[in-house]
Amino acid sequence: MAIEKKFPLPPFTEETAREKVQLAEDAWNSQDPEKVSKAYTVDTEWRNRSQFVNGREEVVAFLSDKWKKEKNYKLKKELWAFTDNRIAVRFEYEYQNAEGVWFRAYGNENWEFNEHGLMQKRYASINDLPITETERRF
Repeated sequence: MAIEKKFPLPPFTEETAREKVQLAEDAWNSQDPEKVSKAYTVDTEWRNRSQFVNGREEVVAFLSDKWKKEKNYKLKKELWAFTDNRIAVRFEYEYQNAEGVWFRAYGNENWEFNEHGLMQKRYASINDLPITETERRF
């Protein structure tokens, strides 16, 4: 069986860290849970707000549920810092809930990758702010 790899691989440079962040942004904006899950190890560990997610199967279930509730989702990620196999990002995204109310979510993520470029740990802290449609940025 071939070893899964997700380029770019650590140790990261500024260029490869920025590339990894952009690839993550693009994948999440696809709103395809299966595609997104392939960037993570099979036993990945997440903390997303107060929820804990473990393994790719739970990632797919979590994201499927997320994008059923968060309509018109659009995300922007920005590299904050990096070192060998870790990247920190800040992000914001906008979405509309089932009642049609718009929100902008702000947050930070800390990522840790294995030697094959798959994310093994993801810790996200996120806050939501209700916004009007005229306040949308994306």
